[in-house]
Amino acid sequence: MTTLNEPLHLSNGAPLPNRIAKAAMEELLAVPGQLPGDELLTLYRRWAAGGAGLLITGHVMIDGRAVAQPGDVVLEQDTPLEPFQRWAAAGKSAGGRIWMQINHPGRVIPKDLAGTTWAPSAVPIDAGGFSSMYPTPQPMTAQQIDETVERFAVTAQRAQQAGFDGVEIHAAHGYLLSQFLSPLVNRRDDRWGGSLHNRARLLLDVMVAVRERVGTGFAVGVKLNSADFQRGGFDTDDARDVIKMLADVGADLVELSGGSIESLATAGFPADGRTLAREAYFLELAERLVATSPLPLLLTGGIRRRAVAQQVIDSGVAMVGLATALAIDPTLPGQWLAGGDAQARPPRTRFRNKTLAAAAVQAVTSRQLARLGAGKPSKTPYSPAVALLLERFVRARSRRAYVNLSRRASGRRGSAASCSRSRSGRTSEW
Repeated sequence: MTTLNEPLHLSNGAPLPNRIAKAAMEELLAVPGQLPGDELLTLYRRWAAGGAGLLITGHVMIDGRAVAQPGDVVLEQDTPLEPFQRWAAAGKSAGGRIWMQINHPGRVIPKDLAGTTWAPSAVPIDAGGFSSMYPTPQPMTAQQIDETVERFAVTAQRAQQAGFDGVEIHAAHGYLLSQFLSPLVNRRDDRWGGSLHNRARLLLDVMVAVRERVGTGFAVGVKLNSADFQRGGFDTDDARDVIKMLADVGADLVELSGGSIESLATAGFPADGRTLAREAYFLELAERLVATSPLPLLLTGGIRRRAVAQQVIDSGVAMVGLATALAIDPTLPGQWLAGGDAQARPPRTRFRNKTLAAAAVQAVTSRQLARLGAGKPSKTPYSPAVALLLERFVRARSRRAYVNLSRRASGRRGSAASCSRSRSGRTSEW
């Protein structure tokens, strides 16, 4: 019987010391310039000391024009690498591994960020009363798709250069690659739409480009929904087939999650009415995928007790991912590996609106991450309502810094375009 303490050997990259991973959370701690700063370094040193064999960063954006939130980190071709080198070193400071999750949000960009809102098709977000926060996206052109593939590859290569042990390509939770996989969002009739193979083409092209750029010896994982939890959306049978496709193009591991901004399965509120377990939300679906998966699987979603983590491993899943639990108690992995039964109690809210309730829990988690990054005790001091108010203040401050930076970048691009026109009579696209 496999235990949580056993190492995991992947096809590429260094062995993972144990079967517990810190899964990605949206940490929202970027400093001006969309860079990792001292708070993120402190946070990751604490998680490293906590004993998880693998730390997966919160999503790092591949395109500074397109961020899900103004506190997101961005890594592009010209981004200074030294802050990322320090981040990688912090994540490996206790002997574990660190992977960078890389992402493009697609249509999940709030209007007030004035970002590049792309999607496979011009399908707006349906998030009830919160839908108006998001613009109708522009359908991507072939040139924009090719540019996006290249950006994923560049960001992966730069993560490797910074000292990260691997990357995880984010193709879940309703972000861009997940949007292409979804028949509800992807209504194209060209080579990127229609059949599942066509809808998976962008993800597979990204996977191939990343593997070619980083070579062997560097781990490349993919985060994939076990289901979107929307009627008519990407479902478990689709996930089974995509996992096989990913194995054929060099992926090392697939992390299973579920849901999106339209179906808040990670908060326990799936849009299709399914009932989720109170812990290990997606284990039932994962068990259906384990039998046929040619790749090791990592399961994330609501795991907060050692017994449940071991149940996941006993099902045949290779690793368990902890997210909110490690915001509450970053020492849990070490305690579990030593045989202890400590558990993390998740934040609770009495808001009836499911989207507001999910946002409140996320706000409590974000405030907790900021406390940990500031070196403070892990006890959560904020009620959900207070945390929501604080998050609005912090977000407004981050938004001003991001928008000012974006305007300066647009000015530089405009000047470069003018020079290009004066030399060649035409403008090259950035």
